[in-house]
Amino acid sequence: MAVTLPEPVLAQYERFSLYNSPYPAHDGGCAIDLYPGTLVDGRTTAAPSPVAGTIRETRTVRAPPKPYAPEHDHLILLEPADSSPLAGLTVRILHVEPSVAADDVVERGESLGRLVRAGFFAPWVDNHLHVGVRGPEQNPYRASGSLPIDLGVSVRSLAWDGTGRVVSSGDTYAVLDAPVHPDPGTGFVGVRADGGGVLDGGLPHYDGGGVLERGDDTDPVVSLNGDRLGVADGRTITWDDVTVMANDEPITGLSLFCAQDGDFGAKLICPERSFAVGERVRVRVRSSDRD
Repeated sequence: MAVTLPEPVLAQYERFSLYNSPYPAHDGGCAIDLYPGTLVDGRTTAAPSPVAGTIRETRTVRAPPKPYAPEHDHLILLEPADSSPLAGLTVRILHVEPSVAADDVVERGESLGRLVRAGFFAPWVDNHLHVGVRGPEQNPYRASGSLPIDLGVSVRSLAWDGTGRVVSSGDTYAVLDAPVHPDPGTGFVGVRADGGGVLDGGLPHYDGGGVLERGDDTDPVVSLNGDRLGVADGRTITWDDVTVMANDEPITGLSLFCAQDGDFGAKLICPERSFAVGERVRVRVRSSDRD
């Protein structure tokens, strides 16, 4: 059984990803990260509720120890309203310090509290709500085991030749000016794989990724600009043993996601290197055992 998140749920967020995470909860696209947007410092704290409903419970949970983040996070369990397409299920939300409590009724888009950065976050990851959906017979407290998520929106694939100029950078990442969203705010876009479909995930710094909006009869080998990335089983990709190269030097990887904002562009994950704003970059993906 899969659940579909309809357009009104997804449209209130600037970005989303089903696969761009190292955690088993996202395996097979069984959870989604929803990014409300950014502030001047790049870290929004807004946490709009994905659906209307009643808060069932909030609790504090342990997070992986990281030197730059607290060792606790927060879990919100929300029972969707009878009018919701998710009625009868439980929505499981992480990374929000709640301003709500059990039995509170919230509308879709109403604040649940304040986004937080716990030890689940790599330093290059923007603030977001982690959302999973559970059936009535499932344990809502387990980290994995949520229902597969289907998208109630189309995602437009954008061809990208692997090049661009750096428009912003931080200690662990750089963002390029390509590909460009052709009409920001009018729908979601993502990087196109050779042969069709939209790439999603951390290549290759997380174990696998996804390819959305791709026919089941398409060649299971997934590539980008002729560079083989891995093999797809349905929409889920197992990455090959590959290395992302930027200007012929290795970097940690590429962050691939879906976005509707005007700042969309390829995101390089590169804590081992720095790129200057305005610098031109060419990205290729090479087999790690290539001579």
